[in-house]
Amino acid sequence: MTRKTKNNGDVGPSAIRCADPFFERETQKYAAPLPSREYIEQTLSRAGVPMQFDALAHALDIRDDEREFFERRLRAMLRDGQLLRNRRDAWLLPDKAGLIRGRVEGHADGFGFLRRDDGGDDIFLGPKTMREALHGDRVIVRITGLDRRGRPEGKIIEVLEHANIRIVGRVLDEHGVKVVAPEDKRLAQDILLAAGGRRASAGQVVVVELVGQPSRGARPVGRIVEVLGDYADPGMEIEIALRKHELPFVFSPEARAQTRRLPDSVRKKDRAGREDITALPLVTIDGETARDFDDAVYCERRGSGWRLMVAIADVSHYVEAGGALDRDARERGNSVYFPRRVIPMLPEKLSNGLCSLNPRVERLCMTADMNISASGEIEGYRFYPAVMFSHARLTYDQVAAALYERDASAVPGELLPCLQETDRLFRALLKARARRGAIDFETTETRMEFDDQGKIARIVPEVRNDAHRLIEECMLAANVCASDFLQSRRHPALYRIHEGPTPERLEKLRGFLAEFGLALGGGDKPTAKDYAALLDKTRQRPDAQLLQTVMLRSLRQAVYSPDNVGHFGLAYDAYTHFTSPIRRYPDLLVHRAIKAALAGGRYDPGDWEATGMACSATERRADEAARDVTAWLKCYYMRDRIGETFFGSVSAVVPFGLFVALDDIFIEGLVHISDLGSDYFHFDESRHELAGERTHVRYRLSDRVCVQLIRADLETSKIDFRLEGEARRTRGKRRV
Repeated sequence: MTRKTKNNGDVGPSAIRCADPFFERETQKYAAPLPSREYIEQTLSRAGVPMQFDALAHALDIRDDEREFFERRLRAMLRDGQLLRNRRDAWLLPDKAGLIRGRVEGHADGFGFLRRDDGGDDIFLGPKTMREALHGDRVIVRITGLDRRGRPEGKIIEVLEHANIRIVGRVLDEHGVKVVAPEDKRLAQDILLAAGGRRASAGQVVVVELVGQPSRGARPVGRIVEVLGDYADPGMEIEIALRKHELPFVFSPEARAQTRRLPDSVRKKDRAGREDITALPLVTIDGETARDFDDAVYCERRGSGWRLMVAIADVSHYVEAGGALDRDARERGNSVYFPRRVIPMLPEKLSNGLCSLNPRVERLCMTADMNISASGEIEGYRFYPAVMFSHARLTYDQVAAALYERDASAVPGELLPCLQETDRLFRALLKARARRGAIDFETTETRMEFDDQGKIARIVPEVRNDAHRLIEECMLAANVCASDFLQSRRHPALYRIHEGPTPERLEKLRGFLAEFGLALGGGDKPTAKDYAALLDKTRQRPDAQLLQTVMLRSLRQAVYSPDNVGHFGLAYDAYTHFTSPIRRYPDLLVHRAIKAALAGGRYDPGDWEATGMACSATERRADEAARDVTAWLKCYYMRDRIGETFFGSVSAVVPFGLFVALDDIFIEGLVHISDLGSDYFHFDESRHELAGERTHVRYRLSDRVCVQLIRADLETSKIDFRLEGEARRTRGKRRV
């Protein structure tokens, strides 16, 4: 910024403006730089009092021709919660006024919490103050005191950002007035319907666009923009989940146009610069219902060890970085798998066609070609682009039958020697896994089977055989080589990181284990090997499921990050995702990075940290949407079984009751604390139990119970049980 004399001569920036600690940064970004946001905050902090606009402009040496632009900057800081303006129109810092910024997290019962930007303790927001905002809104709150539980309670001073524009819900008729009850129960306010929208009948599911946000004296107002249909229509649960979680499910016109221009098969020019591995008998091994085949494997004996080839669909050849297909894939982040329906990350022409390693056709691939020793250690590897030919599409059951049931007819005879070598390699990799100390939690996956009306007929366990684990170990090996390749070339990448327990979780876990006379090794920094050793020690105990569950919950969630801190659960120093670029965006980024490194260059998608956070968020979004759909379908399945009794195990203990997982049908529901008996029950988080004050009866994680189904509520997707009288009598007192 230069100063002008009366005869318009340049005299340079003033001393006040040069004192801005970020003056150089602003000068590089803008031709006519204003005071930086940090300098504005610093000036207000030094003043110690709210400042009127003129006083603040004078303090920062703002010229007359800059005032309009300076006011815009202040308004932007107001919007971002960095500044506030009081009733006298003076500008002030929120922190100086005892105000706190954060995001609202609503609750179905009308209250909410402020998740603070500064990471401090949550602030309780009562039902009255929650009328001014909706779940997800960014707000500024002032602490007004403590609630009845001793938590800090706040009042919303200002809404900085509204998170909800379109909301899916059901039309209700309240005494002749139509409103929409949001499907997301964290949005605890019904939406009044404005004139001009589409017509819908009571009970129908609709999408409303908010034309009026809630405020101190008004409810939210919306206009119907889409009518989805009746609540119980087949597939409605998925349509609701797509909109509730804002999952992109329609490809952009630009992406569709780009897809149409793609070839239907591998062209001669696509083969240029690639190794030809079409003669090798690579095969895909997947589940019965799989339609997109990311990976193919081939294994042969080499000396005392093996050569393992993992060929992965070369999605990056067809999805150009920064193009329309790439933008859509980045927004989706991953494919979303619902019962009977998939929302793919890429259009079907790619996901089920051109990029799918379908049998008996040529496909482009990226190959991890590895040499693995007799002890299961990776001794060398190389990556290269290739063209391949899948010799068969095999299922896990076929491979298991051929290898472990000696059924020679299960797979083509010429493929059996390769599969047998793959199995021998798998045994060596398992031994290496054990030496490494990777944690191997045992979980039960389930599959829903549907009737002709599209509703659940039964829920069955998905049995994992050794063929599943065989492919899993091959993919782990390829992923480890991918991370090592990028690390060795100092190329940035998204790692799949999994951190160990926090000190707080570790302390709770050790306290819990001590009650059973058990101890976790490793001191203040246990390793995966310490967890694995304890799991092996307790595997035959009758309370093994309880101990495993508590140990699993002590660990943090795996995420994507450019900051490699290793993968705790798998006991890898570095680990990334390379093997599923059809359905995971991080894998596509890893492919591009490997290709760039092979060419001696670098791939830059932008901010790696922000990209990792976005991919982790889309993964969580997909999981939440799938859980919603599954919960609704299970509710629908159980609604005709009200009054029946079931046996099950306590799967979670919470302050308001017990969650019970039923045997055989794999459905979970709540026994509310009020149904536990004539006593006051107290929640002990560290022991994962509810204990009776007078009777000393204790209900703990994994306890066996008998329950009666009393409610299956489709509106909330909640299933409620009560303990059977016989269960209460046989339950007895528990010694600790």
